[in-house]
Amino acid sequence: MQANNARVVDEWLPVKDWSTDAVKEWHTDAPVPYCWTYDSGTRCGRLGRNLPPLVSLCVFASRRDVLLSIGRRPRLADLYAEVEQVRGDSFRADWRITDLVRHAAACGAPDPGVVCSDDGPEFTALEEQVPASRRCPTSWTSG
Repeated sequence: MQANNARVVDEWLPVKDWSTDAVKEWHTDAPVPYCWTYDSGTRCGRLGRNLPPLVSLCVFASRRDVLLSIGRRPRLADLYAEVEQVRGDSFRADWRITDLVRHAAACGAPDPGVVCSDDGPEFTALEEQVPASRRCPTSWTSG
């Protein structure tokens, strides 16, 4: 525990020092649901070292993690690429998602472990918003 005049900060992260086997053993009786990402294409083969499942196609992710996301959510990646091509925007200043999707298809992306189908009303609604985005001007102007 650390303290100063303004507040008390408790730091409690016991899992960070546990082995993978210890975490898996604890999780068998844990009161929290098991997440499929623990079994899907982990970085360096270690539990919990993969891209978080809710951060699909994050601009702050490494190139490898973006390629992993493309493998996990191919429909979403294709949708990003479509918007990028039509609007002229780039996923990042140094990467175009269109090029990364092409690279993943040609050269192979990391094994995603689990592929998300992106079926359901939420994804359908997102797909329906793409035509509207084509009509919207970009938020920046060049020149």
